[in-house]
Amino acid sequence: MTLIPVPAPDPGTAGPPRAYDRLRADEPVVQAQLANGETGWLLSRHEDVRAAFADPRLVRPLLSAWPVREDAQPPPCLPTFLEMTGEQHHRVRRAVLPLFTRPRLRFMAPRIRAIATELVDAMTAAGTAADLVPSFVEPLPLRVLCDTVGLPYEDRDTYLPHTLTLLSAAGLPMDDVLDALYALQDYASELVSRKQREPDDTYICLLLSRLTRDDVVSFVVTMLMAGYKTNVQHTGNALLVLLTHPGQLGLLRADPARIPVAVEELLRYVPLMNAINILVAQEDLTLRGRRIRAGDAVLPVIASANRDPAAFTDPDRLDLARSPNPHTTFGRGPHHCTGAHLTRLQLTVALEVLLSGLPDLELDEPPEVIPWDESTPLRAPARLRVRW
Repeated sequence: MTLIPVPAPDPGTAGPPRAYDRLRADEPVVQAQLANGETGWLLSRHEDVRAAFADPRLVRPLLSAWPVREDAQPPPCLPTFLEMTGEQHHRVRRAVLPLFTRPRLRFMAPRIRAIATELVDAMTAAGTAADLVPSFVEPLPLRVLCDTVGLPYEDRDTYLPHTLTLLSAAGLPMDDVLDALYALQDYASELVSRKQREPDDTYICLLLSRLTRDDVVSFVVTMLMAGYKTNVQHTGNALLVLLTHPGQLGLLRADPARIPVAVEELLRYVPLMNAINILVAQEDLTLRGRRIRAGDAVLPVIASANRDPAAFTDPDRLDLARSPNPHTTFGRGPHHCTGAHLTRLQLTVALEVLLSGLPDLELDEPPEVIPWDESTPLRAPARLRVRW
């Protein structure tokens, strides 16, 4: 059987890789090799990706336990929320999920709007042009995450490098991954101790009354891995897409009430991440005629599923009015992304504030000369020079 490399996006794009078009048509379940040399079964069709996330026979492994080391036991490590299973997962999810529902997050909308407005005001006070990446795209998601979870913004140079390493885990040696994971857990543990001494109204303190200390440490690590760089990457890419589709952008300017539906399309059209989701088969099973053995890795590709013509009409076209829009951006099943509503809210408010505060916003350089940050699977423009 042919072993293919995991497809990569073209340089200077967020993806998804064009190679998935052929795989969806001809080889929807195919063995692929990851950047770290490990192999897994790549799933590229919408139907298969949705089914894989909901299949109890496919379990997300611990970062410290995959790839499996034949000569040693996995090193001890707290599971992130993404990796929890069984009773622990149910217990933690019951405590965490109510904090991220739409009604509960309404209290964050004014705060997100205030942060976004502050950033836009700083840009307009400095002139009629700016680079959106350092001025808006990078600080907004981090400040929102800090305000919600209780992370100190001033500690960002401590925890962000470890977070970025973990997001590239599928392409790195295990020792590098473990070093970053332990460092991030140590930071989270010290932060929880600080919150126990000086309680406040952030989520860390709310959860300390409902969960074990280790569970809260895992929550902090999970939020850093799932809630920061993914939102930075997606916000930057979504803004670039809108600025290079002026007709579609004009629809939102003329009628801001369209923005929530447009956000769903941006979540589908722009890969929230090109990182590979890794699941491990707990028993033998068959997928589209392929025999998957217990212990094999299965790699459902969300970015490919969201461009599947079997699920979306004209999937490579940006349609900000697309409805229905059954994208798989936030996964499915028991590990459906807890922060999905926060991501939606943040992007909605960001667009509302940018379009009202900078009504004449446009790119200040040709899109083909924009440099890209391709240092992690979360590809994004490294610069977005705009004028208004």
